[in-house]
Amino acid sequence: MANPAARPPGSDLDTIAGRLARVRAEIASAAKDAGRDAATVELVAVGKTYGAEVMVEAIEAGQRLFGENRVQEAAGKWPALRERWPDLRLHLIGPLQTNKVKDIIGLVDMLHTLDRDSLAVALVKARDKGNRLPELLVQINTGREPQKAGVPPEDADAFLARCRDEWSLPVGGLMCIPPAEEPPALHFALLREIGRRNGLDRLSMGMSGDYATGIRFGATMVRVGSAIFGSRAPLPA
Repeated sequence: MANPAARPPGSDLDTIAGRLARVRAEIASAAKDAGRDAATVELVAVGKTYGAEVMVEAIEAGQRLFGENRVQEAAGKWPALRERWPDLRLHLIGPLQTNKVKDIIGLVDMLHTLDRDSLAVALVKARDKGNRLPELLVQINTGREPQKAGVPPEDADAFLARCRDEWSLPVGGLMCIPPAEEPPALHFALLREIGRRNGLDRLSMGMSGDYATGIRFGATMVRVGSAIFGSRAPLPA
């Protein structure tokens, strides 16, 4: 997929609105090619490292669903934006430490990265104190990468059963991030199969470089950042 950030100045793709339009068109095309309705695929615009003013450009272009990787950044950026635009939705798509569970209550609408027993227990404790939990996806480490979060595929069924039967957590689907050096299709197929046998059809898979492939394998959410916002800006010191 071409890098929209490399387009010459003056191009429609030199603006966030233009890039959003292109991504939406490519989602629609990929869905059509897969025999799917484009409305079944949600675009999560990933705003990590970008300030609120950049998010405003995307909001004014019609985007309403966003994702952040870090709780601290989400907390500093989104409450004021959501006060201005109450229909915005925010997903946390990065790892969550157990001591940060309290910080996501009321801040995010969905957590994509439930990945271990200790985090599940922390969520249960927050719920039992009367807090309303966000929607939950379980992250599967399809590549079994030691440096990456996620439940190993061979442990996925048992973990999902504990979430349902032991903790009564409302897991709604699955998420994965394929290894960068491997074709994503095999990983997306694996996630789809884990979802199928566990009755979960909400699948968060596909990013800027591979979201069309994700849609072909059944993605219902794609997480797109650089194809909308350009190359990542450095985090402030």
